[in-house]
Amino acid sequence: MQNSFRIVIPARHGASRLPGKPLLDIAGKTLIARVWEQAQASAAGEVVVATDDERVLAHCREIGADAVLTAARHQSGTDRIAEVAAVRGWAPESVIVNLQGDEPCMPPSLIDQLADALLRDSALQMATVATPITEAKTLFDPHVVKVVTAADGAALYFSRAPVPWHRDEFLGDRAKLPKGTTFLRHIGLYAYRVGFLERFVAWPPAPLETAESLEQLRVLWHGERISVEIAQAPPGPGVDTEDDVRAVLAWLRAKEGER
Repeated sequence: MQNSFRIVIPARHGASRLPGKPLLDIAGKTLIARVWEQAQASAAGEVVVATDDERVLAHCREIGADAVLTAARHQSGTDRIAEVAAVRGWAPESVIVNLQGDEPCMPPSLIDQLADALLRDSALQMATVATPITEAKTLFDPHVVKVVTAADGAALYFSRAPVPWHRDEFLGDRAKLPKGTTFLRHIGLYAYRVGFLERFVAWPPAPLETAESLEQLRVLWHGERISVEIAQAPPGPGVDTEDDVRAVLAWLRAKEGER
């Protein structure tokens, strides 16, 4: 499987805002089933659901999805993925895409684009994706994670704050974006090599990570590189709230209308 990659979908049952989220009904299918279908439509050679709950495990088996019951102690989906990699004995150079279990509108082509970044470059250890921000309200929304990149596409910083901060323009007007400055929204889709993932989860949380509540800052804190791909096919909405469920239903209806 050296020319392919794997997807692991972390799916925690006890989400604080939407308990039982993986099993929510989304237009006749569960949320985890819809995420699984998007993953299956990619070029991945193997797709595995990593869950902490027997009910999610049983449902995955009912729909024919490969699933692993992971320890309840894990603090993040990344820790859960690392356990799956260890249990399955995947080689250190193997590529894993972390597709979060609340992303039913993730384009399979975007998953492939991200994985291909690591498959093309054997030295690359971790990559993620971003999409241009076109509205000021998105830039100033603390729920939207922003990323600033270097000339070679490596991440310089991730933040919930509006970065980069255009000193002169934003002193006068924050209702529109300054021309000539690139603003990027980070999409929470990651690819790693197994060997790097093992090192990542062994590091303690970094101060910047704790302050921003952004796990990827642990990587930058330790001086490691994250390559940022500009998404060729931006994703639809993820699911964190009841409003998000309605947004996903609207997205699905719009997709049906395009066919």
